[in-house]
Amino acid sequence: MEKFKIIIVEDVPLELKGTEGIIRNDIPEAEIIGTADSEQAYWRLIKQERPDLVLLDLGLGGSTTVGVEICRQTKAAYPTIRVLIFTGEILNEKLWVDVLDAGADGIILKSGELLTRGDVRSVMEGKRMVFNQPILEKIVDRFKHAVNVQLSRQEAFINYEIDDYDERFLRHLALGYTKEQITNLRGMPFGVKSLEKRQNELIQKLFPDGNGGMNINATRLVVRAFELHILDIDNLEPDEE
Repeated sequence: MEKFKIIIVEDVPLELKGTEGIIRNDIPEAEIIGTADSEQAYWRLIKQERPDLVLLDLGLGGSTTVGVEICRQTKAAYPTIRVLIFTGEILNEKLWVDVLDAGADGIILKSGELLTRGDVRSVMEGKRMVFNQPILEKIVDRFKHAVNVQLSRQEAFINYEIDDYDERFLRHLALGYTKEQITNLRGMPFGVKSLEKRQNELIQKLFPDGNGGMNINATRLVVRAFELHILDIDNLEPDEE
């Protein structure tokens, strides 16, 4: 790894000292040209000397959004500067999404293995989405969950003989559409009576053993569709009318 210049943005003195120690002991190619404990101090530094890498903590002065804006503005003004997030915000997943949208080259959580030479080398070699083990574990867990939900949905479509019209009908019922409104959807070739018949058929498919003798209305049918993963609450969007 070639020599490069780095600015550390961190407002907790003890954590700054630890970060400087990691860099000096494990990453001798890095020249720390300055440290900043606030947004104002950071912009003064970067105007004096341009770094190759900014190691950026997200929480500054009690705010979790300052770091995101520093990242966004840095990437906009200096596209070649790499920004690696080094943060103790280990539970704020929304913040991770925000800073990735702002252009961060990676996120290292201050837990587990912390900052490693390999992480920094990956960023300096131009890799994007560099994460350490704690955040990777969360990403993999979410990925596995999403895949399993999708597989469950596919199996439900097969097991309960659900076609595209059934899915559209159920989805729009879940969105609060009346049967009259559903008949007006583009590419929905059914009248109200046909939809009522389809609803009865869906009740028989999704409740093969009945519902304990209780009446099954549209609301209960939709809830059952969610339970069986026929409908995905995260992708509940209406079709074009």
